[in-house]
Order: sequence, then structure tokens, then C-alpha cells
Amino acid sequence: MNNYILSIGTANPGSPIPQDQISRFMQLAHQLDERECRKLNFIYKQSGINTRHSVLDDFRYEDYKKFSFFPKNKDLEPFPSTKDRMRIFQETALGIGKEAIQNCLDKVSVQTKDVTHLILVSCTGMYAPGLEIDLIHAMGFPTTIERYSIHFMGCYAAFNAIKLADRICDADVNAKVLILSVELCTIHFQKAYTEDNLIANAIFGDGAAAVLISKTGKGLKIKNYGSQIVKEGANDMAWSIGNFGFEMKLSKYVPELLSQGIHKLRDYLESKHQLSSIANFAVHPGGKQILQKVEEAFKINANQNNFSHHVLREKGNMSSATILFVLEKWMGDNSRSGEILAMGFGPGLTLETLLLEK
Repeated sequence: MNNYILSIGTANPGSPIPQDQISRFMQLAHQLDERECRKLNFIYKQSGINTRHSVLDDFRYEDYKKFSFFPKNKDLEPFPSTKDRMRIFQETALGIGKEAIQNCLDKVSVQTKDVTHLILVSCTGMYAPGLEIDLIHAMGFPTTIERYSIHFMGCYAAFNAIKLADRICDADVNAKVLILSVELCTIHFQKAYTEDNLIANAIFGDGAAAVLISKTGKGLKIKNYGSQIVKEGANDMAWSIGNFGFEMKLSKYVPELLSQGIHKLRDYLESKHQLSSIANFAVHPGGKQILQKVEEAFKINANQNNFSHHVLREKGNMSSATILFVLEKWMGDNSRSGEILAMGFGPGLTLETLLLEK
């Protein structure tokens, strides 16, 4: 008997920041000359992103004297430490997490006291006692609730949370499992003008998403899932803790590596999910080129994967929360039904898949 995603609720901090406005912040922060400014502007215009969100208002400004988190000087020194950034996470994650959860539960008229399990997902912040403890006290979850944390797995972490929730519901027919992904990617801005930082600074945004999963109800049926690791890309996508925040390694070769890996995995995906019969896709919008390469590999047309492009355009890449924003769009679309194949990518190089039915 299958389990169901009953509801998804999302939230973003503050008002959307236009991509060209963020570009001007980056030009100031990197102290770019005219030639490099033109190069940066071109990259931002070609990103497929119109707006992103951040818990930091600093990205709205091109005058360092207006900064509130980064130092008010052109060198941004002393550059905020990892401790400084975790303080911001602890101060802001609760508010956005509460909003996403409330939006999720309100859609199905479920109260916090009815939730039996809580799974927290984040690769951009952690502390103890953790965010899940703060949510329990702030929102009235039972103090006996079973809770789990999935940290630092990257953009595909929500897939693992859904798989865990599915296993819990198989073991307990009365379980109502709530997943919360909170990703505040922008607090880890790096000022060194490197290829990795240039790419990361151009695509990541902040967001939170909550998912309610149960054995009974209506929604997206969880039918199957799978995981594969493409060893060749292990050094091209990585995430490590540095002295000045978390440091992303995101090679420009990732889209091509994903394309090659997916071609190799076609037979596996056919046997696992009957790929050739699927018409609807929810591909993690890790970037415009990633979406294009995946669509080329599977011969997916724009309409079959349109919500991934929509989320990328309006929100950017919010790490693990992003795929949940895409699935929320699918749940709200009453014009299409049938199977949906969701795919996510992250460090490893890891490919996660989730077969759903609407």
C-alpha cells in the first residue's frame, strides 16, 4: 500500500531581489573592473534567474555603507566568520520554517498536535539544541514527537527525507510525518573571485519548504525511488565548512557530467521507473544548463518540465528545498495528472530519483 504527499507549503524571506541588483552587489564586493563587470553581467543575464530571496538585505545594495551584515568597507573586512553566519541561521531559520510549516498544514487542516514525526533537512545551517527543538516549542508539536535531522547532504537531501518518511509510514500506519527543509544559502557568500564562487553566487537563494506525508489521504502517491552515484563527478560538486562560512565547489563541468551520467543510467532508470512511459518531470533546478542537459538527455520538452524552469526563474537554486517548490507547483496544477519523475543532484556526484503519481 502506497503512502502519499498530502501537502507542501513553502516560504521565502523578504521580498524578491532582482538578479541585476544582486549583480551590482557582486561587482562591488568583488571589486571588479569594467571588463569583469561586463562578464559578470552577462553570466547573470544568462542564468535563467530573474529574482532570488535572501535573509540578508545587503544583497539589495551597491553601497557598502548600507550593509548590516557584511562590514561597511570595500574590502568587507573583517569578513564574517562561520560563527557569524551560523548566528544568522539561528536567528532567522525559525521564522521562515514556521511559515512554511503553517502553509503546509493549513492546506489539509492538520494541526501540529497531530504530527507524529518531524524530519529537519538543511545543508546551510545547524546548531544544538536544534531548529527542530525550537519549532516544537514554538508551534506546539507534541514533546513526544519522533524527530530526525538530515544535514549536509546537499541539493538532493529532500529526496532522502521523503524516502525516510515513506519507510516510517510503512512501519506505522498512523504516522503523519512532517519534513521541513530550510536552506539559507546566501549567508555563505564568498568574496574571493574564483570560478566556483562566481557560479555559486550567481544561482543560490534562500527558502524553506514543508511536506506532510501519510498512508491515508489524497495527493502525490509515492510509487518508487532510486539512487545512483556518478564517481567521475566527485571532485566537481562539493560542500565543505571553512573559516568564513560553508564553501561550495561547483565546477562549470557539472552540467556535462550530469548529461554523461544520465546517458549511462538510462537503462537503470528504464528498469526502475519505466522511463519511456513518463510524461511529467520535476528536475531539480540546479541551474539553467543543468536543466537543459537533462532535458536533452531524456528528450524532455519545455512543458513537461516547466515548473522547474519557473522555480529557477523566480527563486534560484535553494539547495534541498528547491525540488519541493517544484512539486508544490505540480500539486497545484489541476490540468495534468499521471506519473511524475522527480530528479535531484548533489555532491557525490549523486543522482536521486522519486517516482510519484498525481
